[in-house]
Amino acid sequence: MAIRIFITGGTFDKEYNELTGTLYFKNTHLAEMLTLGRSKLDVELRTLMMVDSLEMTEADRTLIREQCARSEEDRIIITHGTDTMEVTAQSLGQAQWNKTIVLTGAMIPYKFGSSDGLFNLGSALAFVQILPPGVYIAMNGRCFHWDNVKKNKKTGEFEERT
Repeated sequence: MAIRIFITGGTFDKEYNELTGTLYFKNTHLAEMLTLGRSKLDVELRTLMMVDSLEMTEADRTLIREQCARSEEDRIIITHGTDTMEVTAQSLGQAQWNKTIVLTGAMIPYKFGSSDGLFNLGSALAFVQILPPGVYIAMNGRCFHWDNVKKNKKTGEFEERT
């Protein structure tokens, strides 16, 4: 069965406006990233929103939960901004899923060329295929259960809660 990828924006898909010096959203880069990574997996992409996770609302999280519930695929990846990724993971994790859901993101926009996004996406694709049903975050080559993860704001890395 295919892997569903829900796109919500985040740093993965940000672009740099050279005139204003700001980051903005135009189009998702996920299809390009899958091609660059030479992925041979059967994936279905769907853009739900293009927002910075700091601007994500509870209505946005409700939409993500509803789309996960409706998805025919039982293997789901969600691209998400890293600042509130753990909040969305907790929102999803509190439901009882018979699906494997992996959230992932990037600290550096894909379009910058030195992004960790391609590596994180590849890791999420691997994890979603082998993990049992549940909700997880895949970042920096590691995988965390939804209720035991936090973003260390000093290092910019995800780690287990202590």
